[in-house]
Amino acid sequence: MAAPAKKAATYQDVLDAPAHLVAEIIGGELRLSPRPGPLHQAAAGALSYQLFGPFRFGRGGPGGWLFLEEPELHLEARERPIVPDLAGWKRERMAELPESAAIELPPDWVCEILSPRTEQIDRTDKMPVYAGARVQHLWLVNPTLQLLEAHVLDGRDWRRTGAWRGDACARIPPFDAIELELALLWSR
Repeated sequence: MAAPAKKAATYQDVLDAPAHLVAEIIGGELRLSPRPGPLHQAAAGALSYQLFGPFRFGRGGPGGWLFLEEPELHLEARERPIVPDLAGWKRERMAELPESAAIELPPDWVCEILSPRTEQIDRTDKMPVYAGARVQHLWLVNPTLQLLEAHVLDGRDWRRTGAWRGDACARIPPFDAIELELALLWSR
């Protein structure tokens, strides 16, 4: 006897999810993840600190970007949210931040901070969604391994452009106008 078909998740499932979890719908399936832990939050904060001044505000860099932490993106379909840790849009594509929580305009860059609980989802489930939405740049940051991987969209697939570990300083597209200090991402 065949198992009954799974019911596709709805936006109401996201709204009904416990507040202490991140709720996303990926491939029609509700995915619940714990809120980020301290290492995750520290890496995201340190990366934001390094990018926001030069790229959002033009302090020591070119400006021209808008960034959001944990935005609710609707890339696969309306009312099917996916939540990257960080996302950025060039101002020529998004002149100002929208009023609503749901954003349908794909970002130009996303960053996922990996944890043992979310790495598989980030790599195998979310990366294809970002590629399908034509996001141009994707970074995967692993605080445990002290590793940053950069990917660029090449046709319909991701091509890894580099990986940096530990206390490396690097110029990484699309933010290669400045040198990032990776040691700040792992500092405790």
